[in-house]
Amino acid sequence: MTLPRHPSLRSVIALAAAATLATACQNMSEREKGTATGAGVGAILGAAIGSNSNNAGKGAVIGGAVGAVAGNLWSKRMEDKRKAMEQATKGTGIAVTRTADNQLKVNVPSDFSFDVGRSDVKGNMSPVLDEFARGLDPSMQVRVVGHTDSTGSDAINNPLSVRRAEAVRDYISTKGVAGTRVATEGHGAREPVADNASVAGRAQNRRVEIFLREPAPAGGG
Repeated sequence: MTLPRHPSLRSVIALAAAATLATACQNMSEREKGTATGAGVGAILGAAIGSNSNNAGKGAVIGGAVGAVAGNLWSKRMEDKRKAMEQATKGTGIAVTRTADNQLKVNVPSDFSFDVGRSDVKGNMSPVLDEFARGLDPSMQVRVVGHTDSTGSDAINNPLSVRRAEAVRDYISTKGVAGTRVATEGHGAREPVADNASVAGRAQNRRVEIFLREPAPAGGG
């Protein structure tokens, strides 16, 4: 394949390829989307660079291969865990998302996490944590961040948010996730996701966020 050397024609081809890729991604899993997107972007950039040296075809192949590796940062086991958590939390108001840096994030609001001024894990949160802990590969790393609403002072809220994160860590450690694999943080009332002026807003802010990630690939040098 030889791409035209004229910049405007190369731009048209790049846009067409991007549109085709977007359509194809609609029926792909998250992992497949990452691979396809990386491969597509890499191929387009590789072809454009290669065209400047009269070797667009080779550039596209190399760019596509490199892009596929870079794009596939969301593994099958992460996708499987995301699906399992979505199923376990369906209809609960617990949000399960993939972050921009390829972590699995589980946001548990107060209906399932903590009462005002408390750091003990509620009974209805247990099945969610059970599913989260189930089958985790030992290489996966967990970070738990506790939050409070704005009721009370920082002197109260900051340590309370830490205790909430530690309570989650302690619970999942009883399910086989070693405490040394779990980092805990408390952000107090500093990161509200809703208006603290209302009861409903405070309930959303009184939460715990659980992050799961795989270790970064070892670099060479």
